Amino acid sequence: MPLERLFLDISAIVVVATLLGLLARWLKQPLILGYVLAGIILGPSLFGFISEPQVIGVLSSFGIAFLLFLVGLELDLSKLKVIGRPSLLLGFGQVLFTAVVGFGIIRFFGFDSLPAIYIAIALTFSSTIIVVKLLSERQALESLYGRLAIGMLLMQDFIAIFALIILSGFAGGQVPTTAELAFILLKGAGLIMLALLSGRFILPHLFMKLARSSELLLLSSIAWCFGFALVAVVGGFSLEIGAFLAGLALARLPYHLEIVGRVRSLRDFFITIFFVLLGSQLLFANLTAMAWPFIILSLFVLVGNPLIVMVIMGLMGYTKRTGFLVGLTVAQISEFSLILMHLGYRLGHVNTSEVALVTLIGITTITLSSYLITYGDSLYRRLAPYLKIFEKKTALENIKEIDSLNNHTVIFGCDRLGEKLVASIQELGQPLLVIDFDPETVARLLLQGVPCIYGDMSDPEIYDRAQLKTAKIVISTVPDINSNQLLLQETKRRGLSVPIYVTADTWQDTENLYSAGADY
Repeated sequence: MPLERLFLDISAIVVVATLLGLLARWLKQPLILGYVLAGIILGPSLFGFISEPQVIGVLSSFGIAFLLFLVGLELDLSKLKVIGRPSLLLGFGQVLFTAVVGFGIIRFFGFDSLPAIYIAIALTFSSTIIVVKLLSERQALESLYGRLAIGMLLMQDFIAIFALIILSGFAGGQVPTTAELAFILLKGAGLIMLALLSGRFILPHLFMKLARSSELLLLSSIAWCFGFALVAVVGGFSLEIGAFLAGLALARLPYHLEIVGRVRSLRDFFITIFFVLLGSQLLFANLTAMAWPFIILSLFVLVGNPLIVMVIMGLMGYTKRTGFLVGLTVAQISEFSLILMHLGYRLGHVNTSEVALVTLIGITTITLSSYLITYGDSLYRRLAPYLKIFEKKTALENIKEIDSLNNHTVIFGCDRLGEKLVASIQELGQPLLVIDFDPETVARLLLQGVPCIYGDMSDPEIYDRAQLKTAKIVISTVPDINSNQLLLQETKRRGLSVPIYVTADTWQDTENLYSAGADY
């Protein structure tokens, strides 16, 4: 019976995805790779076990809808204010240049304009989830390159949502005219306003009553998600975009965290089916014809994306090490990339071969970039001599003044506390050197005649440039314990006996820093 066969399909998907998910975790790879591999095994390329792909496709659409619903629920528009100008420029610049260069490469291989737009946009987005996990494991989230990378990826997420809204409004398989694009933007703005106004004036009163029952809260949230998705479809957009805007409307409710907690398990189940289905659609017979596009575009993501980021960061005044490490975080494509291609397939804008191409690029780049990010410091040490062209070193330091420093105070971080220390030391007429990772702060201090170096405490090269051998005292106003421990390790490794004062947020950090050799 069809029902029994469907049950067997779902059972096989869950069991095989679980086993390969465990394998992926054991290999320290993202779970998504295990799920896609499960699809390859169950699909027609190998065992052909999935017999009801249409029904499985419907279930996978629930996964995307729930995923975007939660993205909307957790999206904090105020993050745009705190991302910071450098990350804002970096994120926008990387997306723009990657899309333009990628589009040119794709068109060179003979793809039509609309599929080329989809693939080019898919190549611009990197996985926030994967990068955050890898940086967290390396304890690099609070480093300069970690903060810049996360800010850039958040900017990418906002652009990805905007791209999904625009592309989902395309009718047929043609690139829209200027008038049609303007109409899509107008409709999209109207749909967004409807969601935001509902979240401001209608939903708070309705959910205040529904929240008294946890079951009703869950059901009403899903009902709102599906209902607004239907409104989006009627308005000419995809149901996934409607689900995202439904979540955005609920994001300001005091119960949104409870809704997230209850819907997350549904998302995890159905999104697993989506990635398995994606893997099952990889037909190796079709992929052989796309061997060269796959190789060139994979190299473009793995090498081209980091180079684009390094060029932008070099122009912005960052060091070659910071640019290199941030660049490595964009050497893979995102879950959003796969969702974008699936949406394009449903709308008739791309075919299965083009979806399979991006999926295979995703598998390759996600796997390899995990190792690139993990061993980023080792790679940098090997490649550093060849990366000088990506750094404008003389623009952000006064080399002559730094080389002549002796018996000076070295200050890491020129925030509020750092500025007070600089002012006090200048009043005493004592020599000093400031090290900060904000190019604007360094440029301002240089204009004031303060000897400065642009750099990050996590960069070992900075300790050689700071003339620590002749320093009288070293003061860190940076409260991050990992950065301060690295400072203590580097001075100890160099055999320096200079007194070191550091900043700590907690008593536990204080004890750890004293144990590591801090003087105060």
